[in-house]
Order: sequence, then C-alpha cells, then structure tokens
Amino acid sequence: MTVTIKDFYADWCGPCKTQDPILEELEEDYGDSVTFEKIDVDENEDVANEYQVRSIPTVVVEDDDGVVERFVGVTQRDQLEDALEKAGA
Repeated sequence: MTVTIKDFYADWCGPCKTQDPILEELEEDYGDSVTFEKIDVDENEDVANEYQVRSIPTVVVEDDDGVVERFVGVTQRDQLEDALEKAGA
C-alpha cells in the first residue's frame, strides 16, 4: 500500500509557509511509510487542475485507490494524522 501526501503550494502564498513546518514534522515521523510531494501550482498547473485545486494550500492524502481526504487551507497535524491512518500509513 502506497500512501502519498501531495502539498499544493506557491512561493507567494503566506498560509503555505504556515503549512510547511507541519508537513516537515510529519515527514520526519512518517517518511519511511509515506511519500511527500510538494507541488508548485504555478509550475504544475496541469497537476493542480487534475486535482481541482482552487485555493492553496491544499493537501491531498492518497492511497492506492485514490484520494482518501483533501484539506484546503492550513491544516493541523492531528487532522493530517487521522487521514494518514485512514489511508493505512
């Protein structure tokens, strides 16, 4: 089972900078079992459109079956951990 967190962000996005340390902590704890991807929406519009990202930060938690949960806006660690557990991380 592959679990992935996709972090949709932009360099000019203030709330994205608030989200970064939360995701960095998670990556330290879950890095062995979860793949973390940072996706710059300005450079990867096609991926952002595919995931229907309309505002950032958007964090998408996926497993082999697809999207488990998506969060729009700054998301706290405990919410992300709940989603990771649902995804089987």
